Amino acid sequence: MRKRFLSAPAAILPTSDGGWLDLEDVAEAELSSEDVFHPIEAALVPGSTDGWRAATPGRQTIRLLFAPARNLTRIRLRFVELASRRTQEYVLRYSADHGQSFREIVRQQWNFDPNGSTCEREEHQVELPGTDTLELIITPDIGDDRVFASLAELRVA
Repeated sequence: MRKRFLSAPAAILPTSDGGWLDLEDVAEAELSSEDVFHPIEAALVPGSTDGWRAATPGRQTIRLLFAPARNLTRIRLRFVELASRRTQEYVLRYSADHGQSFREIVRQQWNFDPNGSTCEREEHQVELPGTDTLELIITPDIGDDRVFASLAELRVA
């Protein structure tokens, strides 16, 4: 996987499991931070169990850069929090002009609670022609900027 770290906060190869793109082959990742033991590949590659985790607390950005641009139809996100009660917000956006402008797909909050609400899984049906940048912004706790962001799964079709 090619990746770059942000300084501030080939052919389409679908897999056999529902047409998900092989993101390791077709995308470059830009990240605001990454825990060395929980790299972004752990959220993008099927079969991984640990997912991605930020190296620094607070709001984080993950960008997938596609060259050539893709026509996206589905985006799946999964977040898991087993230990603490918190309210997370994520914003999913896309660009068809190399990040010069973005259009918001969804902005959503989720209340995690270790006593029952430990997993958020969202699958968004979309029609995003010519997408060259997909951006996910995670605010792990809207009330505490000391919390670390994580992402269990990100799939794109």
